[in-house]
This record gives sequence, structure tokens and C-alpha cells, in this order.
Amino acid sequence: MRIFDHNGPLMIALGKLADIVICNLMFCLFCLPVITVGASLTALFTCMQELVYDEEKDDGLIFRDFWVAFRRNFGQATLLWLFCLLVLAFLGAYYWVVRSMAAGYARVYMVTFYVLLLVFLFGALYLFPLQARYENTVKNTIRNAWLLSVGALPWTLLSILLIAAAVYISFFMNPAAVDVFTYLWAVCGFALVAYLDSFFFRKAFLKFGPEMLRRKSGERAEGAIFTDEEHQEQDLMVQESRFSDPNWNRREDILGEDKPKQTGKRRRRR
Repeated sequence: MRIFDHNGPLMIALGKLADIVICNLMFCLFCLPVITVGASLTALFTCMQELVYDEEKDDGLIFRDFWVAFRRNFGQATLLWLFCLLVLAFLGAYYWVVRSMAAGYARVYMVTFYVLLLVFLFGALYLFPLQARYENTVKNTIRNAWLLSVGALPWTLLSILLIAAAVYISFFMNPAAVDVFTYLWAVCGFALVAYLDSFFFRKAFLKFGPEMLRRKSGERAEGAIFTDEEHQEQDLMVQESRFSDPNWNRREDILGEDKPKQTGKRRRRR
């Protein structure tokens, strides 16, 4: 295999890197109005999951996929983002009240603050990836995010550790290199972290799937709270069998002209 072949691994990797850079720049641009951060995150995860699942379009116009996902999810993603802002505002007020307490009480309540913060981060981690990949209501997306964070706990911890490691290396490990890492985050950092995290989300979605999942590009998958990825990927159809209906021979919509004709008199037995 030639290393510079159009379909070779090197060219495919370079193509995905270019898509990551494009999506990162669009994400930074679309986040400038703070209210649109939720829709931008959803569009970013939509594109990164396309790369992870190898679902990117053949035309190579990743910026068009970003824009379509941004518009399609703007309403629900904005509500999810407002929910996150409200929770963060509550946690900020809670922290300020705890800091104003006496030292003994402050230590006790500070533990509860960190517990609440960790619980919030667990669920918030899945909010926008779920919104990016599945159709659901805002209420169900919020519920499913926290259920998934506990059900797929190992992948949740790995995702959080990845984000924490990226932030620590960029801004705390070497203060002299903060400017360089800030530039890298502006060029590819957000999308790269979202891309790597999407591998963990893929594993989480494979093991646990929220109730009534409906892929954005597929049909609704009816079933229990958790379903496997095979059923998420396929278009599930429920077809009624005429043999399961005892009155099938009386149904006009099934038989039509083939319905047995009823005669006025019954044939006498000899």
C-alpha cells in the first residue's frame, strides 16, 4: 500500500485532522454569543461522532454538517444550555454561602458542594452528545444523561479524566506555555477533546442506550430503558402478521378483493 494513496491511512488521518480544525474554528466562532454555546457544542459533537463512526459525507463539506446540526438542534440545545447555566448559578451561590460560614460548618458543607458539583459534571458530560445523536425531549435527555453517567461509569470517569488532563497540561503544568496552549485550543483543542471523548461515548452508547432511542438519521427504536448498539443502528419495524389476528379474514384493509365471499345460503351436508 502506498503511503500517499488517496484511500490510505495517512490521507484519511490528515482528512480527519482537517475536519477537526474546521469544526473547532466554527465552534469557537458560533460560541461568541454565549447563548449559543449549547447549540455549538451539539453541532461539534455531531461532527465528531460522524468522524468516530465513519459517517462523514463523501463531499467532505464538514462545515455544512456543522451548520445543519447547529440549526436543527438550536432550540433544544439552548434549553439544555440554560439548564446548565441555572445549575451552575445555584452551585456558585451555594459555594459563596458556604465560604461565608464559620470554619467548622464550612468544611462540612464544602464536602456536599463538591459532591453536587461532581454529580452535575457526570450528567452534563452526556447532555450534548446525546442531543447530537438521538431524538428525544429535553426532559428525557436530561434524565437519560444522568442514568447513562452511572450506568456507564467507567467510560464517564475516563471522559472526565481526559478533559481534566487536557486542562491541567494546557494551563497548570507549565505556566510559561499557556499562550501556546491557548492558541492550540483555539485551533483544534475543543474539537480534538470532543473527538477523543466520542470514543468513550461510543462505548457508553454501545452498552447502555436511553429509553425510546431514535437516531437522528434513523427510525425510533422501541424497547426497554437500555438497548444495545445493534438495535440502535438498525431501522426497527413492527409488522403485524395476519395469522396473529383471529379476525384477519374480516379485515377489509388486509384482504381487499381477496376476502372470502359470503353466500346467503349455506350448502347442505349430504
